[in-house]
Amino acid sequence: MKQWTKVGWFAVVLSVATVLGGCSEKEPAKPVPVTKPNDGAETGQLGPLEKRTKVVIAEDGAASGAGFYIAKERGYFDDYNIDVEFTDFANSDDMLPALAAGEVSIAGGVSTASFFNAIAQGIDVRIIADKGHNMPGESYFSFVIGNHMKDVIKDYPDFKGKKIGVSSRNSIDGYIYEEMLKHAGLTEDDVEYVHIADFGAMLGAIDSGTIDAALNIEPLIAQGIDKGFHVRFGDATDYAPESQIAMVLASPQFMEDEELSIRFMAAYLQGVRDYNDAFFAEVDKEAIIKIMVKHTALKDPELWEKVFVTGLDPDGKMFVEDIKKQYDMYKANGAIIGDIDFDKAIDTSLAEEAVELLGEYEAASK
Repeated sequence: MKQWTKVGWFAVVLSVATVLGGCSEKEPAKPVPVTKPNDGAETGQLGPLEKRTKVVIAEDGAASGAGFYIAKERGYFDDYNIDVEFTDFANSDDMLPALAAGEVSIAGGVSTASFFNAIAQGIDVRIIADKGHNMPGESYFSFVIGNHMKDVIKDYPDFKGKKIGVSSRNSIDGYIYEEMLKHAGLTEDDVEYVHIADFGAMLGAIDSGTIDAALNIEPLIAQGIDKGFHVRFGDATDYAPESQIAMVLASPQFMEDEELSIRFMAAYLQGVRDYNDAFFAEVDKEAIIKIMVKHTALKDPELWEKVFVTGLDPDGKMFVEDIKKQYDMYKANGAIIGDIDFDKAIDTSLAEEAVELLGEYEAASK
């Protein structure tokens, strides 16, 4: 009976397994009350564009797209006469060429060897702002251990000899995994790497004892804790405090349109600031959760109160050196062919200019 119940539950949880980082099944949009607490106060010196301009964003319902969703729902894009349209792609192999060609203006990119390979081989996209990092002590992408290991794994060196589930190698997952091993003073030979591509499948594997630990993601971490499958172990910022997990990407054509791009970035950062106020200072949190429920696969408002949410820098700042460090690791593993001119690929100027107009973010008081 226990097994049947868990299988049924896994079928439900798989529908939200990628809410913080992947694709989601589309549902009919539900109206969300539009509230604009700032009444445009943060628009700085910028007025709206003279002509209504559409910006197509490749976004698949990941929670890391919060800045886009909030800016849209609260009218921050409208304030600048920008019409935002969301679209998605089956995979990045299709998305990146479309972005480079200007068919899509903005997209989200996750650190993988294939992503860097595309740039190294001539796909011209720009990395312009933060779209996902772990918050200290509240990592949304971190290790969990099975209940059968709670009295065995007390510190990172205790991973020695254990079976660890990881979804991929030459990606941010593999990078976090390798950083943990270094922190623990272990080598790859000291542990057993178990490839489990589906984060949801890790729940069954860890509960059955097939694996001892897993590098998992929210909301599955919180759901697994609630169901008694695993417990959090430490925090990813213990060993990778400045890991850049996802980035906002832009087409070169978008970057060349200075009037449009600066206004878009200003609106995006206003959305990100509302997100930070809500989840880290409890300001207008209920309204922001409603927006997240509308646009992501995580449709349970109560679960939004339990998960460790994606970190989004309110000034758009990225961990640039960490991006380069990830690239170096993938290249050392033989997963990248060619070189990248990071001075061209990474462009922080747009976010910096938007912050000059808006002012640096000041955290709201709880």
